[in-house]
Formats: sequence, structure tokens, C-alpha cells
Amino acid sequence: MLDDAMPGVKQPAASDLLAWYDRHRRRLPWRALPGEPPDAYRVWLSEIMLQQTTVKAVGPYFEAFTRAWPTVGALARADPEDVLRAWAGLGYYSRARNLHACAKIVALRFDGAFPDTEEGLRSLPGVGAYTAAAIAAIAFGRQAAVVDGNIERVVSRVHAVAAPLPGAKAEIRRLVGAITPAGRPGDFAQAMMDLGATICTPRRPACALCPWMAPCRARAEGTQETFPRKAPKPDRPLRRGAAFWLTRPDGYVLVRKRPDKGLLGGMTEVPSSPWSVDFAIETATEAAPVKARWRRLPGEARHGFTHFELIVTVFAADALVTTPAPAHCRWVRLADLDGEALPTVMRKIVAVARGETLGSRGVSRRLPSRAAGRS
Repeated sequence: MLDDAMPGVKQPAASDLLAWYDRHRRRLPWRALPGEPPDAYRVWLSEIMLQQTTVKAVGPYFEAFTRAWPTVGALARADPEDVLRAWAGLGYYSRARNLHACAKIVALRFDGAFPDTEEGLRSLPGVGAYTAAAIAAIAFGRQAAVVDGNIERVVSRVHAVAAPLPGAKAEIRRLVGAITPAGRPGDFAQAMMDLGATICTPRRPACALCPWMAPCRARAEGTQETFPRKAPKPDRPLRRGAAFWLTRPDGYVLVRKRPDKGLLGGMTEVPSSPWSVDFAIETATEAAPVKARWRRLPGEARHGFTHFELIVTVFAADALVTTPAPAHCRWVRLADLDGEALPTVMRKIVAVARGETLGSRGVSRRLPSRAAGRS
């Protein structure tokens, strides 16, 4: 354990950080303005969306959700398919399923009011230790130790936490808890987030502008960019698979709903083979939803999941207008495809099939205009 009260070393003061926050706080769509009470629904919704996702990516989704479902009761009454559709592209789709389940519980069991303690919040679907602490502090003024990635970086630098993550998480949480004030704990948590996002950045931190410049041990040692220390990550295995783009001459394409449980559960997909490390391209079309004259399209869809990398080869075929949809599949107008609950990996597959390019987002090359299904 670190001695965070070493004689002669100035300790970081919450008051210094809060004074900086009052001058430099970010304006975010889910954040209450100074003097306004926070809305627990908006705090909860934003925290679920921000899990492993950037502020920039979340902004448009948050605005769309709150327009469609301005209260937790409205979200609880929503069709789950509409929620998944609105979430499409944000990733980590279990969050969307838990979001809807949580809204129903809050609306029905708690009469539309979120629990106001960490313990009560953790009883809700999709709410873990960090999210519970963040909601408790920001929405309800509880003195909770809030630790996200930005805060881990700030605290690991200020205290020069030598132990690597994830092993250092408990120590960092202890250090955060020791300095979190009883007054304005929500502002303090958001100030720490803002400091990490705008000043104490991963590369080239603006230390001269930091309210905690003096007590920062890493800065004193000139080692800011070496924190937080991280244990080496194991290589992610590479899996491969095939997707089958079947179109009709009247402008329809075949899609399928993925099983409710499991990876991308409940989302819409271009019918695909299993993704595996021993995928064989020679026999790929055996997994196609129908027998047809399948042709392999140029290009590949590439996507990174948390635990593996994926490369998908796309095959295309033409169907008759009278071709029935196989079990668990349905025909969708190509013009309506963008409105489906397609996860990002499926949008990359669609881009290959349509001959589009997404550059670094996962399509390896532009395809010729004769690619099947192009509208």
C-alpha cells in the first residue's frame, strides 16, 4: 500500500480541483448546469452509454434516446426491438438489453424513482460497482468513490502508483475514496473525469494547467506518460467467418435475428456462418441460409471484439421474388436496411456487399459497382 501521507509532500486537495472545475467544466448533454438539480434518469442513461464508449460517440445516441424516451417510464414502455434499433452502432449490445430491463424494474418496482444508494443501484440490471458509485454521487450527492479510466490515470499519476492495472484498481479506489469530499461529491467525480479528459490526457498531458500540478509525484519525477502502468495484454485470437448477402430483384435483402442470448444477442444480422479459428473458406457456403449460386465478393469486413479479432468473407447470390424466407429469416427492403438494429460488424458486412468503403472502420477495399445488392 502506498503511503499517501508522506511528510513534506503536499497532498491533492479536493477544493483545488473543484475550484478548477467551476471555471472549466465541460458542457455535456446529460450534465446538469450549475445550480440545476441532476436528473437521475439522464445520469443513469449516460453512464450506461459511456461504458467503454467515448463521450463523442455517445452524444448523438443520448440525444436520440432522450427525444424518443424522455423518462424512465417511457423507456420501460418501449418495444425492446426499438431500443436495440436505436442502440445499433454503439456496441456492447448487452447494455441495451440491460438498459430496457432496468427501466422496467425502476418503473414498476420503484415507481419510477431510482434507488439512491450504491447498494440499491447495484441491484439493477447492468449497474456494476463503478456505475452505481457514479449515479449515487452525481445524481444523489452520496460520498462514493467513483473510478473510471480517466480517474485511474489521474490518480495513478498524482500518487505514482507503481503497481500495474488491473491489479492496482483496489489501491486507486482507496486513494479516490480518501479524498472524495462529503460536500459536492458528484461535482468532484465529474471534475476528476474532466481533468483526465482535457488536461491529464494519455499523451502529452498539460501539466502546467493542472490544479494538482504541485502534489503530482509523477510530474515531479518526469514520468507522467508512464502512468498508469498496465500489465501486458494477451494476444486476441483471430476468428473468421462468412456472411451471405441474398437479394431479390424487387429490392429486398435477406436478414436474420440473432439469438437473444450471447454475443450481439437480439440484433439483426446478414445471415452468417459461425465465427471460428478453424473456418474453412472452401466449405463456407455450406452454412448459407439457402442453396444458391453463391459468389465470393472482393474485400473483407474486419472487426475487433473485446476477446477476439474477426475477418468476414462476404458471399452474394440472387433470389427470385417468390423465394420464401427460411426459418428465423425475413426479407427487408434495401432502402430500409439502415433503420434495422444492425451492429457495427454487420454494417461493415453490408458496406462490403454494397461496394462501399469504410476505410479504417473495417472494409479492406472498395468493391466494383457490379457487386450484388447495390442500390
